[in-house]
Amino acid sequence: VDPRLGLGLLANQQRPLGDYLADAYTGTGEVRELQLPDNTRVSLNSRSALDIQFTPDERRLYLRSGEILVETAHGDTRPFLVVTAQGSLRALGTRFLVRREGEATRLIVLQSAVAAQPQAQPDERVIEAGSQVLMRRDRLGEGAPAPLGADAWSHGMLVADNERLADLLGRLDDYHTGYLSMDPRIADLRISGSFPLRDSAQALAALPPSLPVRIERYTDWWIRVVPAER
Repeated sequence: VDPRLGLGLLANQQRPLGDYLADAYTGTGEVRELQLPDNTRVSLNSRSALDIQFTPDERRLYLRSGEILVETAHGDTRPFLVVTAQGSLRALGTRFLVRREGEATRLIVLQSAVAAQPQAQPDERVIEAGSQVLMRRDRLGEGAPAPLGADAWSHGMLVADNERLADLLGRLDDYHTGYLSMDPRIADLRISGSFPLRDSAQALAALPPSLPVRIERYTDWWIRVVPAER
C-alpha cells in the first residue's frame, strides 16, 4: 500500500509511556469526567493524560497530552492553573478547553476568561469567552473565534463546520481503534454535520450521502475512504 495514501494516523495510535503514569488518562475512544477536590469538573478527551497537583497555595493541572474541558468551581481563592510544555493558563472563573497540538497548546474559552502566559514570556494575555488562541513556548498567536461545537466531544459528538474531509477524519481517528486512511484526492472536500464518536462505523457511514466518497473495509481493523465510483 502506498504510504502516502494514509493520513499518518497509524502513528497516532502510539502513545508515550509516560501517559500511562499520569494521575488520570484515557484510552482510544474513551471520555472520562473527574471531580477534583475543590469541586472543579474536568473532562478528558480520548487519548489524554493529566497530572493533578493541589497545594495550599494553588490548584495546578499538567496536561501531558490530548485535550481537557475544565469547568472551575466557585469559592476557592487559590489560583487555578493548567500547565503544558508551552506555558500556563490561569482560569478567571471560567469554562474552557485546552488541547495539546504537537509543539503548541490550543486554548478555547467558552465562558468568562483565561489568562495565557507562554513559558518564555513574562506577561499574560487575557483571552475572553468565545475566542481561541494557539500558544507556543515563546509567543501567543492571534486570537480567533472559537470553533462551533468545540466541546461537543464531551457529549459524545463531533461537530464539523465546512471542514476539510482530511481534518475531520484526523479527528475521528482519535476515537477509532485501528487504521483509518484516505485517498489524498478527496482530502480537500468540505463537510458540515454532527457525527457520533462512540460509533466510528456510524460516523463514517454518514459520509457517502453527503460527499462523493465510499468506505472500503479491508478488515475490521483497516478502513479506507476513497472516491466514489463514477
